[in-house]
Amino acid sequence: MKSKSFLTALLILVVMFAFTASVNAGGKVYKLGMSLAITGPTSDAGNPYAKGTEDYFKFVNETKILGDDTIDCTIRDDQYKTDVTKRNFEEYLDDGIVMYLNYSTGSTLGLKRDFEEEEIAVLSASYHAGNLDDSNYIFLPIASYSDQLVNLAEYVAKNHKGGKAKVALFVHPSAFGRGPVSDVEKAVAAGLNIELVEVVEHGKDLDNTAMLKRLMSKNVQYVISQTIQSPVATMIKDSQRLGLTASSFGEAGKLTFMGAHYTGGNDLIALAGNATENYFWITAFNITSVPGEGTTKQLALAKLFGRDQKAADSHNYAAGIMVAQVATEAIRRAKAAGLEVNKANLYKMLNGMNGANAYSPYTTTGPVTYSKTDRMGVDMLQIYSVQNGVFRAVGEPVESEYMKKIK
Repeated sequence: MKSKSFLTALLILVVMFAFTASVNAGGKVYKLGMSLAITGPTSDAGNPYAKGTEDYFKFVNETKILGDDTIDCTIRDDQYKTDVTKRNFEEYLDDGIVMYLNYSTGSTLGLKRDFEEEEIAVLSASYHAGNLDDSNYIFLPIASYSDQLVNLAEYVAKNHKGGKAKVALFVHPSAFGRGPVSDVEKAVAAGLNIELVEVVEHGKDLDNTAMLKRLMSKNVQYVISQTIQSPVATMIKDSQRLGLTASSFGEAGKLTFMGAHYTGGNDLIALAGNATENYFWITAFNITSVPGEGTTKQLALAKLFGRDQKAADSHNYAAGIMVAQVATEAIRRAKAAGLEVNKANLYKMLNGMNGANAYSPYTTTGPVTYSKTDRMGVDMLQIYSVQNGVFRAVGEPVESEYMKKIK
């Protein structure tokens, strides 16, 4: 059944492509820019993300979703270097972009004032809640890292058996990793029934034996990660080698591993193999191991543009598609309203995505909702866990209770 629906979706894409292969030169061209880590640190996320954005904009142009108008999105590699990101952004402005797609937490924070001065809407691949502080133009595609970690901590509190759960955080040594720590601490102070034993900022160590044994000596049972896939893969492989990994959620005397968006997905399974069994992960994206209409379309898009299976199955590929979908929808709505497609009107269209006008991309577990007072897109998050080698959904999408208390 999955194969049939995939082939149907692919056939639809191919037929649409065949009828629209030539683009009317008389149409308008809307310029966008993206800067991200295609190579260098975090490229295991940035590379498939860039591919998703590139493919969806190609699909938009070739299937004439905007009629004879087209989107020209320049995508450049910044290797996770803020100075390169800033230079790319400034060159994009000179080129006349109407919306900007950014990537890292550091550069999003570093360019915040630039975005305000230019009054340009920015969709960021960083889901750091601090991006929204003192900002009017940064939009998070999905719920923040803080929402993600607090949701996981809430899941621990509700499902742990016997006393107060002892939890450690394993975070990236940067603003990206540290960002949600204070919100988890605030949630605990507000009554969330866990004990936060330790916060570990990981280095580049290839062996986590000492760290894991230290956590065990402190009776930690849950490790919640906010980083990228590669250090998590190293950690859980070490835990498996040492015989420390829980075979079921909350197994006494063992470690249950959990993580936020950039720590998991099919990319993690590719890196860590069977060491991922029973890993719990949270995101707002549909994943291809849970069949559905959205993932069928994602796989068909990847097939149409010749992507390999690893990219096609990546939730970061889906995330790249998603920001392109949101940008395209803002342009489509501006055109439908008879407005000029410019920075001001696209900002207006994003702020109007709420209520009956919420936008539902096929890549996410819930709708995108924005307003002038809420620039965090998909609020509902899905917890997944690896069972028999694949990620499966755990319950229904959730929204944090404690984040509402501490905001």
